Formats: sequence, structure tokens, C-alpha cells
Amino acid sequence: MPEKTDGKEKTNPAEELKKTDQDISREEKLLRLAEAGVELFPRRADRTHSVFEAVRQFAALPPEELDQRKVDVVVPGRILSIRKMGRATFATISDSRAKVQIYLRKEEVGPEAYDLWSLMDIGDLVSVGGSLFKTRTGELTVHVRSWTFLAKCLHPLPEKWHGLQDVELRYRRRYLDLIMSPEVGETFRLRSRMIAEIRRFFDSRGYVEVETPMMQPIPGGALARPFKTFHNALGIDLYLRIAPELYLKRLIVGGMEKVYEINRNFRNEGISSEHNPEFTMLEFYEAYSDYHDMMNLTEELLHTLCLTLLQAEEFPYGEERISFRKPFARLKYKEAIVGHSGLAPERFINRAEVMAFAAELGGEGLPLSHAKALDLIFDKLVKPRIIQPTFITHIPKEISPLAKASSEDPDETDRFELIVAGMEIANAFSELSDPQEQRRRFEQQAEEKKQGVEESHWVDLDYVQALEYGLPPTGGEGIGIDRLTMLLADRKSIREVILFPLLRPK
Repeated sequence: MPEKTDGKEKTNPAEELKKTDQDISREEKLLRLAEAGVELFPRRADRTHSVFEAVRQFAALPPEELDQRKVDVVVPGRILSIRKMGRATFATISDSRAKVQIYLRKEEVGPEAYDLWSLMDIGDLVSVGGSLFKTRTGELTVHVRSWTFLAKCLHPLPEKWHGLQDVELRYRRRYLDLIMSPEVGETFRLRSRMIAEIRRFFDSRGYVEVETPMMQPIPGGALARPFKTFHNALGIDLYLRIAPELYLKRLIVGGMEKVYEINRNFRNEGISSEHNPEFTMLEFYEAYSDYHDMMNLTEELLHTLCLTLLQAEEFPYGEERISFRKPFARLKYKEAIVGHSGLAPERFINRAEVMAFAAELGGEGLPLSHAKALDLIFDKLVKPRIIQPTFITHIPKEISPLAKASSEDPDETDRFELIVAGMEIANAFSELSDPQEQRRRFEQQAEEKKQGVEESHWVDLDYVQALEYGLPPTGGEGIGIDRLTMLLADRKSIREVILFPLLRPK
């Protein structure tokens, strides 16, 4: 830890990064630039094009047309390579989306500017001005007439990534990941475009985008363990939200018939290829609809996103090809377990045997109920076998405390989970609107919490009171933005689609 001297923190030298010879050399070059009167940290930089824009607009032009048009550009970028050839130098600069070659001649930039270029290193940021041409090999190149120093890279860039052994470094220093791997930046641009398209989709259908509290006195809307904090001024415990659901349904009670929120949620749970404690969800609710309407809307949304972002109805995901053509398959929960678990149907008749098998499968002791045992079997054996988009319906009431009971079976609910490529992408139901039934469900969850089930739902009497003012028939749904990005970007880990995933401090 830093030491404190006279109220000021004193850095412990042992904690400082050890400097390599290259680090020292780069620092010395920075001092020489300063001595030459170069502004080390300029306030702005002029440009006519980014590297990506220059390449996109001019790379396809024939050399003769490029020469005839006499295209002048001012392009900033990061140096990725330098090749000195006597009184001339070739280099490559990049904006992490595209690369372009630059060509400097001592006679054209001037002796002083050319000599200063010798103080440049791979990783430095510069801006070059000149005309575009193509070399004999057809490479788009900037014939530099002037250049400006923008920033010094004081550490050498990694030469290349070596697969999984560098994966944590990639997440911990995402800026290096973006510099070295253009496809990483494209994943996050896809994510950004996807969120923009989602907004357009719901706005065009009369939905209102809203914001709900991220700090809540009672965490609700999902079965998850919350993060806890304390508000000093009010002297109360607060919890980071695990879902915005109960607040969004309060708005439906208040007469806002169609609402949606793209929200950050926080769940104090483990980390895996599909789970990060901080994640993004889309939640939307529509009055006078049910879970069948939510299925239709979900099909339309995902089909639209696929066509808009990928210009196709299907796309690769690992070794599979996923199709978002409508309609998606529909399968009842118990039928999915019997058909996809690999277990003989007669094994599900004996409830005690199901619970014992689930205990063995989960390795965490005997489940508290038959429904929880089925859910464990579903997660472990069934979900990984469902590749194409499938709505799993009629989920047990015991694990669906906020959903309406099914008219076909009172032990089931009008709820679905959308499974794609073995992942739960969406969860929706016809919302429970009976305040007394909701209170009974909350109390049942409270009993489970007393028995040690930390992920049970809390009792929220204020929400029950809101229901007493009348919640119309309502369909509601949550869609995981991170997992949906994983699908469309063909990424196998949620850490690949979150810019700064949670990591253990070094």
C-alpha cells in the first residue's frame, strides 16, 4: 500500500513497474523531443480522414485515377511498423480499424522533421499530411509532406498474442487488446449498433424508454444474491439492483402501457463463460398482452436485428449455424426434460429419484424441492443440447414467483425461456397481477430463504400494494444483451463482449 507522509501519499518503489531497456530508451526520446521544442501533449489534431475512412474511400481506386484526382489527406494514427531506407522511410499507421502505409522523404518533409522522425517508436501516435498514391505492389500509401507528433508510447507493444495464455492480459488491458486486434473493436461496434437498433425497434412500436433505480431498498425481479451497500446520509442499507422488473411493472400500474429499459444489473454470483457479476439486460413490458405476444415480439426483434446487423437470417456460432427465421420452435418444459436429458421417461415418475439424481448431478446436496431438482437437470443436461432458437414454455410455478399460473396446470406458469446455442437468451411471462397470490408467493420464497436458499426472492410489500391498485393483463420480458452479442459476434465467452469484465485484482 502507498505510504502517507504529511498527508500525501508516497509511492512504494517496490510497487512500481520495473522499467526495461526499451522503456528507458523511449523516455529518453521523449526528453529529446522536448529539447527540440516539440509539444509533447498537444491539445488537438487536425484531420481530414481517419485511417479507416481513407482506406474505405480510396483503397479500391485504380492507381491512375488516384493520381489524377490528387487526393490530399491529413490522417492520424498509431505507428505499427517502421522501415528506414536511407533518405526515405516507409511506415504503417493504424486507427485500430484499418492500416495505411506512409512514405517520408527527407527532401520533402525537410531535414529537421525527418531527423525528428528517428525519435519515433512503434506505438507512437502521429498525424501525417500528404497525397495518396499506390505503390508498384498496389498498396495505398500517403506520400507525406508534413507530420505532427501526437503522443509517445512509453512501453513496447506486445508483438502478438499467444492464445489462451494471454487471455487475462487481454481483458485486464483492454486498450492493448483493441490496439493489437481490430476484430475486437468490431465486436463492440456491433454491440453498439445492436443496442441502437433495439431502441429503434421499440421506439417505433410506441414503447417509452425509462430509467429505474440502480440502488434499491429491496432487491427484486429475479432469483439472485444481491450486492449490498450503505447510504450514510439516510443510514439505510441499499442493494444494487438484480433486475428492474418490479419498478417497470409499477409504471404499468401507473398507466404507462409500453415501457422498456436497457439496464445494468448486478448479481453477486460466480463467473463463467456466460456470467459476469455486472451485465446488461433489455427489459420491456406491455399492458393488455401475454407471454404469447412476447414470443411473437421476440421473434420479430431477433429476426430484425439479424437482418439489419448481419444482412442474413442465419449466422455462424462456433461450429453451428444459428437461424433466426420465424417461427422459432416451442417446447414445454417437462417435454424438453424428458426428450433432451438422455434419461428414460419412467425415471421422472418417482419424485424422490429425480431429487436424488439432481443432487448427484449438482454435487451440492439434495435440492429443496422437486421443481428445483428438475431445474438443475434442465440446466445441466437439457439446455446444452438445444442449439436452434427454442421457446421453453410452462415452467414450474415454484421457480417462477412473478409469473401467472397456467390455465392448463396450476403447478406451471405462463412463462417461457428462449434457449439458443445452449444459453438462456430471454425470459418472459404473463405477469402475475393478483396481489394476494403475489404475497403468498413472496412468503413462500421467504420460507426458502430461512432454510438457507440465498437466491430466494425478497418480500416486497410496497410492490404488493402497487398491485392492489390494479395491474392490467401484462406481458413482460428480459433479454440478455451480453449473450445476444455473443451470438451475433460469434464469441464463446461473455468476457469477449464486455469491455471491462470483472477480474480478480493482481
